[in-house]
Amino acid sequence: MSTTTAGILFLVLLIVALVAVHKPLGDYMYRVYTSEKHSRVESIVYRLIGADPKSEQTWGAYARSVLAFSAIGVLFLFVFQLIQGKLPLHLNDPATPMTPALAWNTAISFVTNTNWQAYSGESTQGHLVQMAGLAVQNFVSAAVGMAVAIAFVRGFVRRRSGELGNFWVDLVRGNLRILLPISIIGAVVLMAGGVIQNFYLHDQVVTTLAGGSQTITGGPVASQEVIKLLGTNGGGFYNANSAHPFENPTAWTNWVEIFLILVIAFSLPRTFGRMVGNTKQGYAIAAVMGVLATVSVSLMMLFQLQHHGTVPTAIGAATEGVEQRFGVADSAVFADATTLTSTGAVDSFHDSYTSLGGMITMFNMKLGEIAPGGVGSGLYGMLILAIITVFIAGLMVGRTPEYLGKKITPREIKLAAAYFLITPLIVLTGTAVAMALPSARASMLNTGPHGLSEVLYAFTSAGNNNGSAFAGISVNTDWYNTALGLAMVFGRFLPLILVLALAGSLAKQGSTPESIGTLPTHRPQFVGLVAGVTLILVALSFLPVLALGPLAEGIH
Repeated sequence: MSTTTAGILFLVLLIVALVAVHKPLGDYMYRVYTSEKHSRVESIVYRLIGADPKSEQTWGAYARSVLAFSAIGVLFLFVFQLIQGKLPLHLNDPATPMTPALAWNTAISFVTNTNWQAYSGESTQGHLVQMAGLAVQNFVSAAVGMAVAIAFVRGFVRRRSGELGNFWVDLVRGNLRILLPISIIGAVVLMAGGVIQNFYLHDQVVTTLAGGSQTITGGPVASQEVIKLLGTNGGGFYNANSAHPFENPTAWTNWVEIFLILVIAFSLPRTFGRMVGNTKQGYAIAAVMGVLATVSVSLMMLFQLQHHGTVPTAIGAATEGVEQRFGVADSAVFADATTLTSTGAVDSFHDSYTSLGGMITMFNMKLGEIAPGGVGSGLYGMLILAIITVFIAGLMVGRTPEYLGKKITPREIKLAAAYFLITPLIVLTGTAVAMALPSARASMLNTGPHGLSEVLYAFTSAGNNNGSAFAGISVNTDWYNTALGLAMVFGRFLPLILVLALAGSLAKQGSTPESIGTLPTHRPQFVGLVAGVTLILVALSFLPVLALGPLAEGIH
């Protein structure tokens, strides 16, 4: 079987599996977030945190709860890392000292669901910090994104109400009923595939097949690997991330990991359709995600399998930085999935991709990671683009635009436009400042267009809360730790606040009945229109800087 054929089969099986679980998982999440019953464990948690599960919150109260919870998480994880040497299960001699700047960057990274890592996990963080600090944030940061998405959908559902639900209920249910059960099952599956799970505090020296010795670091990997992917977090136990055989041993575990990255985000549109009482609307949103993802993965496979770019090639494909046990095609699918979502995990190194293949990874993030995007953030990002599309269509026919029975007034479109403009502002400003500072440029290991691509990728990854790295740049400096940390904070919480404000504005409206002038938002024409508007908006924002970086390198 040729490499191309095997890659296509790998992709087809992935699509079939995602289609198979779309309805049952989407319906299950609908029941989770709409049920009025609370389990005994949930009731205990509510009492411990002092939350009233029967009360509802306005968008402002919901946002304040999100920000307060996240701020406490940052403070806890920051201190936890700095004092880990005095706690059990710590590393005796970490390779990278945990400075305040690095601890700040890492705490922000995991709380914002970014998981940007300016260190090697196995040689810097002790087992206790990995389990009780980083892994916990992998769960709760993902649940926060899902909670905000559900609150946004309630904005369409509610009529003349300023309430969007209860953040603490949504947070607890997302963790206990969705993320935790799937993670437990997934961890067992990955352990069956060879992912390790132990508590070795010291490196294990083993004899290789060649008769030499090799030092191997162990740890509780399987328990963190699933939520790293399922929650679109991406931070690896090992520096090599999912390219490491202890995190991702075989071709079939590689398939499972990609499936975990995509499964919740591709199922949430079904949840959305059920909540608004029209499953066709959910299918339309899923179709837009699918169209954009299909275009992206097709181009990525083309550039990596056929394009002879700026990296060494063998047997007609770019193989530098690619694990042999996965191959070029499967690695390209992983790279596409991890940047189309806000995951950021890697099983190959994007800096070694062809110039145009590397551009696709950047373009995926610049889309806003909406195809299907992060858990929760992908859904509300796509709905924002749907609102912008409806507004543009309304301008064309000269009537007040409507979406799902809600009028898109100047207030709503201002909030939606501000949401879309925040990320380009963060990414382009951060890149420009970095390129203007000699100290920041000194971190670049390459010059010319490729060096610019490395810096652009770093701020694109941080500003979009992705977390993957282009490599080829030294970011464990005070400047980059601070600048990228700020990019992660603004890139996560400013859009989130705008989403909740928009949800509150929609919830206060009544219902506008459909008329002959209402734009149908469940038909193929609307799917194509949303996809087209998305591509045009992203191109207008980022094409100039892409022309200076990966495009210039590709045509050199």
